[in-house]
Amino acid sequence: MLVPVVDKNQNPLMPTKPSRAKRWIRSGKATPFWKNGIFCVRLNVDPSDTEFQEIAVGIDPGSKKEGFTVKSEVHTYLNIQADAHSKVGKKVEKRRELRRGRRSRKCPNRKHRTNRLANKERMPAGTRARWDWKLRILDWLSKLYRITHVCVEDIKARSIERAKKWNQSFSPLEVGKQWFYTQIEKRWKLLTLQGWETQEIRNRLGLKKSSKKLAETFDAHCVDAWCLAYHVVGGNGVIDNTDIFCISPIPIRRRELHRQNPQKGGKRPRYGGATWHDLVKNTLVRHIKYGLTRISGFGKQGIALYALEGQRFCQNAKARDFRVLTRLNFNYRSGHSSQR
Repeated sequence: MLVPVVDKNQNPLMPTKPSRAKRWIRSGKATPFWKNGIFCVRLNVDPSDTEFQEIAVGIDPGSKKEGFTVKSEVHTYLNIQADAHSKVGKKVEKRRELRRGRRSRKCPNRKHRTNRLANKERMPAGTRARWDWKLRILDWLSKLYRITHVCVEDIKARSIERAKKWNQSFSPLEVGKQWFYTQIEKRWKLLTLQGWETQEIRNRLGLKKSSKKLAETFDAHCVDAWCLAYHVVGGNGVIDNTDIFCISPIPIRRRELHRQNPQKGGKRPRYGGATWHDLVKNTLVRHIKYGLTRISGFGKQGIALYALEGQRFCQNAKARDFRVLTRLNFNYRSGHSSQR
């Protein structure tokens, strides 16, 4: 994989070969750094060449997994398989139920007021989170590569004529998709393809898509994302990079008044919170024993540390045993390349 390059002002330049990046670092012309799991270099001198190629991002949306591919005419820079943001709607529904339950109790609470959001154009919270997650990934990629085009596989909900009953997800899907397209058009050139058009490109190039949609391989979703980017920039029909980089949203636990279910003795202890003694949840740290880990929570015994893949290391870590590196925007891990 080619190494992303930025200038002194953090503006992205054209990526370079790893061997050239090493020479820059040894000579002092560049400084290495990590950007959410991607190794990058920052030039300490003025770039010798300022010509740029067109770079396209292909996006294959999905209900569980999604594919992103960053590609130019000659190289495939990065393949990303992202877990979709799909749990916000249920959390909002549960929050509404708890609020209604508290209103009926004999305890101090504010009086009921009219819904200030009624009759206003707005997006459901779950829909906004799902499509804003894609936009956050594009913002992150735009800081590494000079993106010029974004090609999205257009998805449509079943209409009432084709469904036996009204599909309740029709309106949120269309509203969220149009909002996403509007945000893309503000910064990049947008192109869309239908699913059958993506399939034609894949068949013409002799590529196959895996039927295992949840597998962390290139053939699961990134192959369609690669075809979408190829449709924009063209180039050789042979895929030169099948390695994938897997990311997933961080499950943030906001502070709650107390736990939903009582504990022993009928007590409801407080729950949640994101800070403790200048430390913040989901911060990347380097522990003397476990290496690169992230802070997941704070308890009576100490600090809970988790691996980037999700496994728990300990719940009694001390602040003196690790060094704080940076905040994490999402969890990341390496996937598997396809068998070609």
